[in-house]
Amino acid sequence: MLTLDAVRKSFGATRAVDGLSLSVKRGELFGLLGPNGAGKSTTVSLAVGLLAADSGQISIEGLGNPREPAVRRRIGVATQALALYDLLSGEENLRFFGEVYGLSGSALASRVAWCLDFVGLTDRKADRAGTYSGGMKRRLNLAAALVHEPDLLLLDEPTVGVDPQSRNKIFENIETLHREGRTIIYTTHYMEEAERLCDRIAIVDAGKLLAIGTVQALIDTHGGAPTLMVKSGGAERRLQTADPLGELNRVAAQTTIESFQMERPTLEQVFLRLTGRSLRD
Repeated sequence: MLTLDAVRKSFGATRAVDGLSLSVKRGELFGLLGPNGAGKSTTVSLAVGLLAADSGQISIEGLGNPREPAVRRRIGVATQALALYDLLSGEENLRFFGEVYGLSGSALASRVAWCLDFVGLTDRKADRAGTYSGGMKRRLNLAAALVHEPDLLLLDEPTVGVDPQSRNKIFENIETLHREGRTIIYTTHYMEEAERLCDRIAIVDAGKLLAIGTVQALIDTHGGAPTLMVKSGGAERRLQTADPLGELNRVAAQTTIESFQMERPTLEQVFLRLTGRSLRD
């Protein structure tokens, strides 16, 4: 559905995307995972045609570059920075975005009504968007990305700053769209979101692709060995080993074990191993 081939984008001396190549399959919920400043938002901007690549190729389902209007009409995007008009009502916002994509009449009215119901905002449709809570604005932002029924949906950190209820509603919306066969690219730096939602995940940093695969494949390849925690004589030891049972037997032969626990590698450990532990501000 979406292909990036050796894509590069710089802003002055800063290379935001550095030779990035990846393909997203039709119907896939694809995660783009990386720390702050990894190049995720720039990649989304390139994929939707908002920015032009310095080099490399971007294509949507073989139609061509998303810089072309005909290609861009097949894309929906919910940006990290809310793309809403505070002085317009929720309904008026969706009507505006629908008209931008060429909808009118009963088709527009039907799509606006469906989108408001889908994100749970029908009862607040006449209120100005500026009066909405952060979670409601995020849900309206998602609705605006869906109003023209895009084939490809890009969601750039769509749960930033939302309350738990709105976050769960957004998750349910995305899972519904995925079951219906929509192709979705989801950028985040939250491990639990990527684990819950995504079929495959690409981990990026400094504009480069570090690893790609299913959650389990990433853990198997980059997570390292399990950690065995053994308590004996009132002290606890942490032993990283590929053979936890064998190691446990060896410890038991030497001392009395009071308790033990095994900790398997996680996606977070993979992420930190690949991107480092230094702070990102």
